[in-house]
Amino acid sequence: MLAKEWLNNTRCLMTRIEETQMENIRKVAEIMADTIESKHLVHTFGCGHATLPIMEMYPRIGGFVGFHPICEMPLTHFTHITGDMGIHQFLFLERVEGFGVEIMKSYNFDQNDVMWIFSHTGINNVNIDIALEAKKRGMKVIAFGSAAEAKGKQTRHPSGKTIFEIADYVVDTCAPLQDATVTLKNHQDKIGPVSTMAFITCVWMTITTVAEILADRGVEVYINPSHNVPGDTTSRQRLDKVLKEYKKSVQGV
Repeated sequence: MLAKEWLNNTRCLMTRIEETQMENIRKVAEIMADTIESKHLVHTFGCGHATLPIMEMYPRIGGFVGFHPICEMPLTHFTHITGDMGIHQFLFLERVEGFGVEIMKSYNFDQNDVMWIFSHTGINNVNIDIALEAKKRGMKVIAFGSAAEAKGKQTRHPSGKTIFEIADYVVDTCAPLQDATVTLKNHQDKIGPVSTMAFITCVWMTITTVAEILADRGVEVYINPSHNVPGDTTSRQRLDKVLKEYKKSVQGV
C-alpha cells in the first residue's frame, strides 16, 4: 500500500533527524533560549510551504511567546492557486533579488534578536536576502532545511552562496531534495512529499528544548493554553496574559 510506504518514509525521516541532528538542535535551542530570556525575539521566516512550520509554532496551543512570525502574504500560501496570488507569481517573487531586502525594511530589529529561516533547498533569493540583511544587522541566523541534499546545488543568488553557507547555524531536516517519496505507476513524478513533516518535527524538537532550558533556568514561559478542556475555567485569562506579554515583546517591531 502506498499509504504505508509514505508512512514508513516519514518514520525513517524522523529517525534520521533523531540520530543525526540532536546536537545541532540543542545548540540552536540554547541560542534561542538566551535570546528569549533576555527579552529579545526569534524572528521566523519562510516562503511557500516553508511558511507552514512558522504558522505551526506560534500562535497555537502549546506554543509560547518569544517567536515572531514574518509571513509575507504573496509568499505565504497560494490559496487561489491561479489568478491573484497564484503559483506563477509566487515562483517569480521568491526568486527576485532584493525582495527580501524590501521585506526587512518593514520591521525593526535588534542585533540581539535571532533570524530563524526555513528553506528546503536554500537556493532562492528572497530567503538569502533575508539572511544577509539579518547578518548585516548583527543578528545570528539559523537555517533549517535539507542541507546535505542541497550541497553542491547552484544558488540563484548573486552572492554565490546558499542559505546553508550563509547561516551561522544549520539544522538538517534530512528530507530528500525531490521531496516527494512515493513512486506512482505509469507516472514520472512521485507523490507523498515529506519536507513539511521534517520541518514540523525539527520545529517541535527545537521548541520543546527551548522551553525545557528556560524552565530549568527558572524563566517563566508564556504558553498559549487550550480553550477546549472541559472544566478549565481560567484558559481565557491565561490567554489574555500571554497575549499581553506577546504585545510587549513585539512592541516597536
